[in-house]
Amino acid sequence: MDQRIKAVAGEYAAACSEEALDLLRTLGKIPAPTRHEDLRAVFCRDWLLTQGAVDVTIDKAKNVICKIGCEDHEDIVAFAAHTDIVFPDMEDLPMREEDGKLYAPGIGDDTSNLVNLLMGAKYLLKNQVKLKCGVLIVCNACEEGLGNLDGAKELFASYGPRIKAFYSFDGYTPQCCSTAVGSYRYKISCKTVGGHSYINFGEPNAIEIICHLVEKLYQIQTPDEAKTTYNAGRIEGGTTVNSVAQECSVLYEFRSTSQKCLEIMEEKFQQAVESCRNLGGELTVELLGVRPGNGPLDMDALQAFTRQSADIISNFYTGGIDYAAYSTDSNVPLSLGIKANTIGTVSGALAHTREEWIDISSLPKGLGIVLSLMLLYEDVQ
Repeated sequence: MDQRIKAVAGEYAAACSEEALDLLRTLGKIPAPTRHEDLRAVFCRDWLLTQGAVDVTIDKAKNVICKIGCEDHEDIVAFAAHTDIVFPDMEDLPMREEDGKLYAPGIGDDTSNLVNLLMGAKYLLKNQVKLKCGVLIVCNACEEGLGNLDGAKELFASYGPRIKAFYSFDGYTPQCCSTAVGSYRYKISCKTVGGHSYINFGEPNAIEIICHLVEKLYQIQTPDEAKTTYNAGRIEGGTTVNSVAQECSVLYEFRSTSQKCLEIMEEKFQQAVESCRNLGGELTVELLGVRPGNGPLDMDALQAFTRQSADIISNFYTGGIDYAAYSTDSNVPLSLGIKANTIGTVSGALAHTREEWIDISSLPKGLGIVLSLMLLYEDVQ
């Protein structure tokens, strides 16, 4: 790692540690359920404007897009962190500090990373850093759950070919993910006439038909090219023990790191459903969401890109790097063949619970990581 970059990033992170923590205390209380990120989006936009940004917009997906030098360069590098959290609260989120830890729902996933993104952007803006390419600072929506990565999808629909590299700040150190776990999620429902369990015995039963379908789905042979999994996660239906069930549904997903394998599973899934349409019930299939897997990547270029990120992480974190595959906003660029890493910038635990916490002392180290990555694109003469 360039020692000049390390020094600049480290000094800045240390100097503004209290400012970053104050920003986290404020932002961490603002509710942001998936698809209802409006309050955080407005806060982030207004905050960036106060730091000197001149081109900041909120797009139709509720992404906050801050352009820096994009009018001077065709090529763009995007730095992102998601604004949404998994909880439905629409009132201020509870927060407490204790023994060097900050507790709040969503505080690590992804509010702390979002703060480090914003503070890194502040350095670029206040110091008017000359860049080798355009930079997008993206506070994106819809990363969690059935948000289906719609924020990232909208970003790449708008800027796609111009974006040459993508960094998502998400999760905990020492995560450095360069492999997308894609998924297709469905709800399959069955309706029948139903009836009395004795008088109408033998009539089609929606529960039995759905169970037959699940058995078919669990007989699918997964492709060998990449790890591919499937799961029936929830079944509901029926009324009483003495009724032939009129309705039943199942939630089902399949996952893979390979988009090709996902497409193979999609074909097999549809075949299984079709094979159960003659059992006396009406089957309907609802697609709940798609997260794409890895696409046509230049693996040598991606590995070099990831090694560079890991080297920077190692300058601010002691220990091995976590290269595991995850489902993150990086799925979208990786599916398009664009280099991408998802990088955790804070230490913490209990993500997706109301007891989630982060180690306050890790916040400046994470900012050092974020700013170091940004300064890789500084035009130093």
